[in-house]
Amino acid sequence: MVSSPTSRLLTRVIIYGFLFVLAVVFLYPVVLMVLTAFKPTPEIFRSPFGLPESWSLDTFATVWQRAKFGLYLRNSLLITGGSALLLLVTAAPAAYALARYTFKLKPVLFLFFLAGIMIPIRLGILPLYLLMRDLGLLDTPFSLIFTYAASGLPMSVFLLSVFFRNLPRELEDAARIDGCNELQIFYRIMLPLVRPGLATVVIVNVVPWWNDFFFPLLFIQSDTWKTIPLGMQIFFGQHLVNWSLVFSGMVLASLPLLIIYLIMSRQFIAGLTAGAVKG
Repeated sequence: MVSSPTSRLLTRVIIYGFLFVLAVVFLYPVVLMVLTAFKPTPEIFRSPFGLPESWSLDTFATVWQRAKFGLYLRNSLLITGGSALLLLVTAAPAAYALARYTFKLKPVLFLFFLAGIMIPIRLGILPLYLLMRDLGLLDTPFSLIFTYAASGLPMSVFLLSVFFRNLPRELEDAARIDGCNELQIFYRIMLPLVRPGLATVVIVNVVPWWNDFFFPLLFIQSDTWKTIPLGMQIFFGQHLVNWSLVFSGMVLASLPLLIIYLIMSRQFIAGLTAGAVKG
């Protein structure tokens, strides 16, 4: 049965209307957060959903100076970037080995990574804290970098193994004929072909690491290595919360994530599409 132009137009209007409503639902909290960042605290309670009476960047300047936002931003970038780099360096070779080679311990390793997905890392918080203490890593960025990379490793290995598994075997055979060893095959041929998977792994893991409050609170005591979520607690007093500065800090903290997503969005969308089609 061939659909008429009217029915096709109606279907398209319904789909685009639904997508528009969905976009409004997701974007409205973000827009409200940005608008609230320009309001002083009394105005927030007086007109929570209205436009700011005056547009000023004073609250952002106050956040940057009073909360040492530049220091906390540097720490968050260093810790999150270091964790992502360590995760990719360890997860990509592990996923490649599990996807492309056959060996006796392969089922055991799959079960090992599967257990890492099913068991929350917070269940082992006490031995993890004692381990960091014994290694002398408390109040250092390495305690967070190692913890984050380890927590994201199991899921990242499973995601990347799907991408490596769907690459044709002929690529490896042609590379071996050309004289490449196994390491060259991995880094020069296979790894560039799974860039969408790498981008997916980075974005999926970086967002919760960037917003994490629990592990920095546990491992970091001094201001030297506090991250943005931990440093922002300065605006939460016992009897009063300066909501204007809180929302301004949220806007500033969201900008790096937005930039990362814009840079990697094409690879990220390609990774999700490849996973949906091939997975």
